[in-house]
Amino acid sequence: MDADTFVDGLPGTTVIVKDHHYASSETSELKRDGDIVLQPQPSDDPSDPLNWKPYRKNWHIAMICLFTLVTSAIANDAGSAQDQMNEELGISYDAMDNAAGVLFICVGYFTYLFMPASLLYGRRCVYMVCLIFGMLGSLWFAKTNTTANSIGNQAFVGISEVASEALTQFSLSEIVFEHERGIKIGIYILSTSIGTYLGPLAAGYVASSQGWRWIGWWGLIACAITFVLFLFTFEETAFDRTKAFDVGRQRLVATQESAQKLYDDKKDDQQHSLDASKDEVSVKEFMGSSADSYKRLTYWQRIALITPATSLSGWGFRQYFVRLVQTLRVFLFPAVIYSGMQWGAQNAWLTFYLTTMEEDWMEAPYNYGDNAVAIMNVPLIIGATIGCIYAGYLGDYITIWFAKRNKGVKEAEMRLWMMILPCIINPLGLFLFGIGTARHWPWGPSYVGLGFIGFGWGCAGDTAMAYLMDAYPGMVLEGMVAVSVINNTFSYIFTFACQSWINSIGTEKTYISIGILCFFFIFTSFFMILLGKRMRKITAKHYFAFLRVRSLLDNQNTEQIVDQINS
Repeated sequence: MDADTFVDGLPGTTVIVKDHHYASSETSELKRDGDIVLQPQPSDDPSDPLNWKPYRKNWHIAMICLFTLVTSAIANDAGSAQDQMNEELGISYDAMDNAAGVLFICVGYFTYLFMPASLLYGRRCVYMVCLIFGMLGSLWFAKTNTTANSIGNQAFVGISEVASEALTQFSLSEIVFEHERGIKIGIYILSTSIGTYLGPLAAGYVASSQGWRWIGWWGLIACAITFVLFLFTFEETAFDRTKAFDVGRQRLVATQESAQKLYDDKKDDQQHSLDASKDEVSVKEFMGSSADSYKRLTYWQRIALITPATSLSGWGFRQYFVRLVQTLRVFLFPAVIYSGMQWGAQNAWLTFYLTTMEEDWMEAPYNYGDNAVAIMNVPLIIGATIGCIYAGYLGDYITIWFAKRNKGVKEAEMRLWMMILPCIINPLGLFLFGIGTARHWPWGPSYVGLGFIGFGWGCAGDTAMAYLMDAYPGMVLEGMVAVSVINNTFSYIFTFACQSWINSIGTEKTYISIGILCFFFIFTSFFMILLGKRMRKITAKHYFAFLRVRSLLDNQNTEQIVDQINS
């Protein structure tokens, strides 16, 4: 997105409603959907993913959600096999915790390592590689016989989830407009939630009915089916919109010249008396023929395994490593740190309540079996669904409402008002579940607590990611990569701290502690509401410098890139 698309050149401050005080000048030529100004602006090329028909967009979103659901499920189903693996193979619970930590590290840091590949070789190939790792990891899980195997397969499974940590959000941003992002990100978060919570639920039933190794076999089957669907139906979204705009401008100039020539020829012909309306018709005819002359991609081009970037030089190895170094700058943006902290905290609490469900609830007085523990994920799914609807659909509506009251100009921080409710409900859920479990309350309050926790998961994740995409729309992929690194580093630390924390101070005090931490993390949203725009002003020059370096990289100006990075 160019600097002149933003109001006053400030990223995250955009025109989104037509009846605002700039409408007569800056935005008179911008494309709209009713009263809503389209951000980003689509080109005239029908191959532009923003111009896809609704059925193509919806199928693409469905495939992204399927990928996210499957990889999230296989990344969270190992816990359902722990008891049987311990009895059959003698693998300790500490080793399994280590395996979970390795999974988080692989998810976060391989997301960073895979990012340049999606920009240089296309999005499809990264999704396909991740699914291959998912199949290999699931197969290895099914054949596990040693502690080393149990850790190694989780590393592969972690790599399989790489695309769902950053590339999925980037893919969504390539086919939907800014005013639609909240609900679309909500659908993505919902698929993550279903995979995260339904995975252990399904795995628990598989382990009790077919044995723990079938968890791996079913994971392999799910990944294989998804792989085939992606291979033949998932379209590439890599598109050079800057080049398309340049082509569009050239076509417009040519069209105007042709129309003028036609007008002059007809004016000289005494047999024709042209009026203004006929002239307009001729211009429209030329415009229509110009639009139709865009080259449409064939089916095989749309599903090519590799779609090289227009800037790719040779194999792209040097460009790959320069992009890795360039991405490190993203960690300096406050909005990135904020978003990573919100999502990381939700994944951190995940370790605690899943551990408590698998330990405390399988002992007296509850004496739950594997199936009963698995069913405890249902209130989490219900809560997450409500949270995604609240933050997604209602969040988009509230953002547009605020923008209309602000003369049609949207500020990225307007979306953060949605964090008021989870700031109260999420910590309350942790208190209810933790204290209720420690004091052996009836199952009702604890299940309500799980529902509240699920609500916080869906709402905080959706809002934080949509906010980051709104604040810095030109670096969605790099921003989400940084969020993944921060998020999974959080998860790694808390995974190793979880059991020691509970053992040292007990379940009740542990949940009181993390509930307070949860409140503090979400409460930072109000600081972002107050100071977020000021921070965007401070970081604007760094943001545009980041985009300039990337533009130079796209044009293979490596010497200028080095100078820009050094400066």
